[in-house]
Amino acid sequence: MSEDHSPWVASAKIPSFRLPEMVCDCHAHVFGPRPRYPLIAAPKYEPPPESWTDAYEKLHARLGIARGILVQPSVYGFDNACMLDAMKAVGDRVRGVAVVPPDVDEAALARLDAAGVRGVRINSGHGLSLDGLEALAARIRPFGWHIQIFVAEASELVAIEARLRALAVETVIDHMGRVPADRGLDDPAFRALVGLIGDRVSWVKISWAETLSVARAPFADVDPMARALVAAAPDRVIWGTDWPHTSAPRPLPDDADLVELLARWVPDDSLRHRILVDNPARLYGFDE
Repeated sequence: MSEDHSPWVASAKIPSFRLPEMVCDCHAHVFGPRPRYPLIAAPKYEPPPESWTDAYEKLHARLGIARGILVQPSVYGFDNACMLDAMKAVGDRVRGVAVVPPDVDEAALARLDAAGVRGVRINSGHGLSLDGLEALAARIRPFGWHIQIFVAEASELVAIEARLRALAVETVIDHMGRVPADRGLDDPAFRALVGLIGDRVSWVKISWAETLSVARAPFADVDPMARALVAAAPDRVIWGTDWPHTSAPRPLPDDADLVELLARWVPDDSLRHRILVDNPARLYGFDE
C-alpha cells in the first residue's frame, strides 16, 4: 500500500480551549521503524512508516496532554516490543495496554506489569478471540489489570453482555462500542453499553467520532451518543485521541479538532476534569 502519512504528524494547530492539567490521552498507538519492529504476516492495515515517540510527544505537547496510554496495535500481534520501548523512552507519564497470547504465564505478566502495563486488549476483529475472555480474566486478576475490548461489530456487545457482567475484572469498551452514529441511542448494542457502564460493570472511551460519524466534520451526529454515555456514568468514562488514526476515513482529522468535540460533549469544566484527569488516574493507577 502507498499512502501519504504526513497528516499524522504535520499539524501545528492547537485547541481553542485549554485542557485541565494532568489530562490523559487513554488511547494512542506508536509504530517504530522497520525492520526493527516487524509486522505480523498479512496485517489488516498498513501503519505509518514511522510514528515513533518523538511524534507522540510532539502531539501531546501541542494539545496540552500530560499523560498517555499506549495501546498495542494489532499489526504487531503478541510482540509488544515497540510499545514497551516507547513507554521506556517516554517515561512514567505513560502506561500500556498489551496483547498477550492465551497461554501467557505469570512471569511474563509480571514483567509487563513492572514495565507499566495495566491491561490487556482483546481485538475481536483481528487478534485474540472473545472465546478466551474468562480465562484471560483469571490470569490477569492477581495484577489488578483490566481487559480492553475492541469489538469487530457493535452487535457483539449484546452477545457478550452477560459474560462481561460475570467477569471478576474491570472491562473497558473501546470507541463507544463502535456503534455507528446513524443507529441512534435505541440501538441494542448502544443500550447494552449504557447498561454496562451505568451498572459500573465496564468503562467506555468516548473516542473515534471521525469513524463512527456518517457525516463529515465536525461529526455532530456523534454528539448524542457521547452525551448519553457521559450522562449515564460520568465516573466510568475516559477519552482518547486514537492517534495516529489508522482506521479513520480520509482526509484524516486534526487532533486539535477532535479535542474541540469535548467542549460539546462535556461542557461542564468539573465534569470534564473528572473524565480527562480523575477517571484515568484511577483506572490506570497513576496516583498509586
